[in-house]
Amino acid sequence: MTTAPRARVQRRPVHGVVLLDKPIGLSSNQALQKVKWLLRAEKAGHTGTLDPLATGVLPLCFGAATKFSQLHLDADKGYRAVLRLGATTSTGDLEGEITSTAEVDRSALTPERLQAVVARFTGPISQLPPMYSALKKDGKALYEYARAGIEVERAPRAVTIRELSLRLLPESDPATVELELQVLCSKGTYVRTLAEDIGQALGCGAHLSALRRTRTGEFELSQCISIEAIEALPDSERLGVLLPVETLLARHARVTLDEHNAGRFLSGMRRRGPWADGAQVAVHADHPAALLGTAHVEAGELIPGRLLSPIEIQQILESHS
Repeated sequence: MTTAPRARVQRRPVHGVVLLDKPIGLSSNQALQKVKWLLRAEKAGHTGTLDPLATGVLPLCFGAATKFSQLHLDADKGYRAVLRLGATTSTGDLEGEITSTAEVDRSALTPERLQAVVARFTGPISQLPPMYSALKKDGKALYEYARAGIEVERAPRAVTIRELSLRLLPESDPATVELELQVLCSKGTYVRTLAEDIGQALGCGAHLSALRRTRTGEFELSQCISIEAIEALPDSERLGVLLPVETLLARHARVTLDEHNAGRFLSGMRRRGPWADGAQVAVHADHPAALLGTAHVEAGELIPGRLLSPIEIQQILESHS
């Protein structure tokens, strides 16, 4: 008995942003490919990775939105994590092998002591990137060296912890002492490293037992949708989960051009007008109303940045009609 060949998915131009609540167990790319398949999208990318063991906010960009994904790579991130005290692991989380253990005196974890640790790790700090990370040395990711049992020299990185809190979690197992950590931090911050450093400061060691991203930039967990929820929708309704491309440019100043100037701007020409200087500008056409791309204004001159193509603009307009 022969099996009928599997029908190929008919891809289509899709433009916009999906705020995904990434599930545990999937890499960011696996989650992206799953949603790309569900939407039958031609082109997709994400705005920074989440470890397979982490869940939470993962903005996915489709079509024209991929041109602006870099903006959210640089955004501040918020996390809620659980730190398991009394043991360190090779990876800084539950996946690794235990490398050291220590007794934990639960009664010594007073609010005053925890607050002193919070003060120590709030503001600009220096972090040594973990070996189990995607940072590259000589063209190879650090985790590849780590899996081969090789530790390489890494340079400390400056990051900023904007907000931090620690709370002792209720005892559920006499052998386990855990802290809840909530943090708002700059790009490039490793929460696993922060957990390890806090464990070291408490004198007992620590590793992550859970990690959930609660925000990235202005996007919050309450705005996100799960893969299961997208799957449950009929194919004809799935594009309804997309947010507009300009969602990624919410913090940009807005400039609107008439039809004549919009065409010239799209061809890469600078436009002069009564605009205030600014590094981040979202440029729109007034008729038909459409996003054209980004720019910056210098000495009153609008200088094109990342531009949508006329085909992308037409496809977006048609999808809204």
